[in-house]
Amino acid sequence: MKIHANAPLGPKGRATMVRRVLEEGIALMEAAEAAGVSARTARKWVGRYRAEGEVGLVDRSSAPKRVHNTTAPERVEAIAALRRLRMTGPEIAETLEMATSTVSAVLKRIGLGKLSRLGAEEPIRRYERRRAGELIHIDVKKLGRIGPNGAGHRVLGRNWAKKTRTRTDAAGVRRLQSGWDRVHVCVDDATRLAYAEVLPDEKAKTVIGFLRRAVAFYRSHGITVEGLMTDNGPAYCSAAHSLACRAMGIKHIRTRAYRPQTNGKAERFIRTMLREWAYAAVYGSSPERAAALSGWIERYNYRRRHGALGHRPPIQRLRELTGNNVAGIYN
Repeated sequence: MKIHANAPLGPKGRATMVRRVLEEGIALMEAAEAAGVSARTARKWVGRYRAEGEVGLVDRSSAPKRVHNTTAPERVEAIAALRRLRMTGPEIAETLEMATSTVSAVLKRIGLGKLSRLGAEEPIRRYERRRAGELIHIDVKKLGRIGPNGAGHRVLGRNWAKKTRTRTDAAGVRRLQSGWDRVHVCVDDATRLAYAEVLPDEKAKTVIGFLRRAVAFYRSHGITVEGLMTDNGPAYCSAAHSLACRAMGIKHIRTRAYRPQTNGKAERFIRTMLREWAYAAVYGSSPERAAALSGWIERYNYRRRHGALGHRPPIQRLRELTGNNVAGIYN
């Protein structure tokens, strides 16, 4: 512990108190009161001075005298080797005659606490469809609505958001005041041509309506949608959604559970959209933010250069694949 050399309870202050007791004959209680410490503390320092001299007035280390030894490296290697043979923690403990708790702690420390960690890492699979419309990716992003005071936590900070975006109802329960918007996005796998809408929810009826409008959007660009990839959300797993896909002649593919990277093109588009649209300006209200989306989507499709497309916009990639010029003029 760092302490000022001239502090009242530092080594010098303790020496002064001890000298007053031993050399000047002042009573221990009186010296302790003058130093601002208890008689027990004063007695401790006097005792240490008598036993060790000036050295005894220095703070001692608070480290324990005995430190529990960690598991020997050889033991750790043996535990890891047996784990790679897919032995459980209790089996390893029995084989090595160690405590099960010790084996569990070691396995957790070396990253082998779960048997699933022993499997080979799944390779990254990158793919891109050859035909426009062969597969489209759909996903939903929740965005907090902008409160009556305008802006939000990205501009004014989270503490401000906590104060303004909650209210206390009649029952004394704090509730969100503004709620959430859902941004539904759709990205074509081959061209990255994108379509998006801000909608109030992500119910089956809502996502089906969005899918139909997205299909119409791609049809206006000369694209016939053949396949659809979504996550495993309740709306996408509903019977109504399945019937709608079959009616439109679309093959529906769902991602593996807990594998959002499978729908990576939509996830990456959402990240770009948030950075360049949702959080790029200070909006006064949610409708104002929603109104700005269509302009940004047009820029994304027609003018913004896409790194995965050789720094070309999606509309140019569409023309290269289909020879279609109905989508407008590329600048």
